[in-house]
Amino acid sequence: MPELPEVETTVRGLRPVLEGQRLASVETRRGDLRRPFPEDLRQRMTGATVTALGRRAKYGLIETDRGDTLIFHLGMSGRWRVDPAELLTHDHLLIATDSGRHLALNDARRFGSVDLWPTADIDAYPPFQGIGPEPLGPELTAGHLHDALGGRKASIKLMLLDQRIVAGLGNIYVCEALYLARISPKTAAGRVSPVRLERLVEAIRAVLLAAIDAGGSTLRDYAKPDGELGYFSKQFAVYGREGEPCGCGGLVKRYSEGGRSTFWCPKCQR
Repeated sequence: MPELPEVETTVRGLRPVLEGQRLASVETRRGDLRRPFPEDLRQRMTGATVTALGRRAKYGLIETDRGDTLIFHLGMSGRWRVDPAELLTHDHLLIATDSGRHLALNDARRFGSVDLWPTADIDAYPPFQGIGPEPLGPELTAGHLHDALGGRKASIKLMLLDQRIVAGLGNIYVCEALYLARISPKTAAGRVSPVRLERLVEAIRAVLLAAIDAGGSTLRDYAKPDGELGYFSKQFAVYGREGEPCGCGGLVKRYSEGGRSTFWCPKCQR
């Protein structure tokens, strides 16, 4: 957390503030987050013009006219704040534009990261190497999943969390997508039929798009750049609802696998 919808929502919130803008100043207020800030971050970013913003998996991308891309990961508690009235203790990266807008990257737990990478070589950025297709792009198909999961005995839940299979999926949205597709998270990945894989691809897209439309999910620290909270958590069908009734008449259950809690309805997910 934050997962793909929260990062996508963040990028969309930053775009009208940064795109086409010249960066008047870039300042770090500490030496590191999860790892050190790039030593030449200020030099390479100050005076540059932002040409585009995007997302890859759970990473946000800020491209400049100098051929550099600032790559940020929000970790567990990161969020960007736009035009903050005052600086907070955990505002670790500050950006100001020539038009007078200000941004602060806030990360209380400091599990996030900021890197600079040549835009033309972005696919060589280590976390992007070998990563799977974007779940909202045309490359994610039932055929792709069938080929990637063929013969796999691990659960479909764990396989969907593998970034080499699909980029950017996290625990919350995998639970919700499997519920919508009516597939048990315990099913061996290699045993999910092509018909059910078609249904799963549709469910993944539907859940992610609904979450983005709702501004993501705020469970603890996440907020959009404008300060508003994401409200998709109010629409959870199973996540965090252990012991509550499912619409089919069953009860939502929880079990732990791979260090994460999985929520599902044994009655309608088979």
